[in-house]
Amino acid sequence: QLQLVESGGGKVQPGGSLRLSCAASGFTLPYFTIGWFRQAPGQEREGVSCIKRSDGSTVYADSVKGRFTISRDNAKNTVYLQMNDLKPEDTALYYCAAAFRGGGYLLPSSYLNWGQGTQVTVSS
Repeated sequence: QLQLVESGGGKVQPGGSLRLSCAASGFTLPYFTIGWFRQAPGQEREGVSCIKRSDGSTVYADSVKGRFTISRDNAKNTVYLQMNDLKPEDTALYYCAAAFRGGGYLLPSSYLNWGQGTQVTVSS
């Protein structure tokens, strides 16, 4: 059974950093495109970044380009999202997703399997 577990969230001051982890079980991660998404209260879920299964290339939302970096460790079957220079508007519940089924790489509807999320709060 394909499972995703996120971790690494927390509360940080503006300008701070966090590294989120998405641990996969039940499947071999390099064979899947993995996406990171976030959802703030009262807002729709939005795509943050993805790493493609085909060649490991990456995609980022404009709002996080230059600040966030997605990577994967095949030996640990884990995808990471390094978040630097965090801003209050980055506050959200962050999810990872797998089983890309086509469509836009940063569209939630393009993914079948989701983790439970990890909360990120950026506040002074």
